[in-house]
Amino acid sequence: MTAQRVPPPRPRKAQAVAAFRSTMANAEDLCRREGAKLTPARRRVLEILAEEGRPLGAYDMIEKIAVATGKHPAPISIYRALDFLLENGLVHRLASRNAFLACAHGHKHEEPVVFLICEACGAVTEATSKALHREIAVLGAESGFVPHSQVLEITGLCRSCEDRAAAV
Repeated sequence: MTAQRVPPPRPRKAQAVAAFRSTMANAEDLCRREGAKLTPARRRVLEILAEEGRPLGAYDMIEKIAVATGKHPAPISIYRALDFLLENGLVHRLASRNAFLACAHGHKHEEPVVFLICEACGAVTEATSKALHREIAVLGAESGFVPHSQVLEITGLCRSCEDRAAAV
C-alpha cells in the first residue's frame, strides 16, 4: 500500500466534519498516550470509516482505497489495520453486519456499547449507559462471570424512518 491519505470529508454537514475531526484527534491522542503507532495504513482505514460515518465491510474499504490510490490493497493488510483499531477501541465491529464503524465516542474500553441499528435506512447510533454498565456488572457477579466484550446490537427504526412509516 502507498502512504497516500484519504482526503478529509468535504464540508457537507458541520456535524459530520466535527465527528471526523474528533475521531482522528482521539486516535492520535490515544496512540501518543499508549505509545502505539498509527501507521499510514491504519490511519487510512480509520479515515475512511470516520469519513463514511456508517458501517463498512473490509472489501468496501479496499474499493475506497483503490479509488483514492489506484491500487487494491491486500485484504490481510486491511484486516491487520482493523485488528489494531479494534484492540485500541478506535473502531467497533458490528457482528450482525460483519462491518466496522469508527468510534468517535471516546468511551472507556470496559464500558458497554449499544448500537441502535435502523432496519430501514441502515443508520447506526452508538451509545453507552452507566446504568447498563452497572447492571451488567451485577449480572456478571451474580453469575460468576467476567465479561470481556460488552456489545449490544439493537435493531428497529430510527426516528426519521418511524415518522415516515407513521405518515403512510
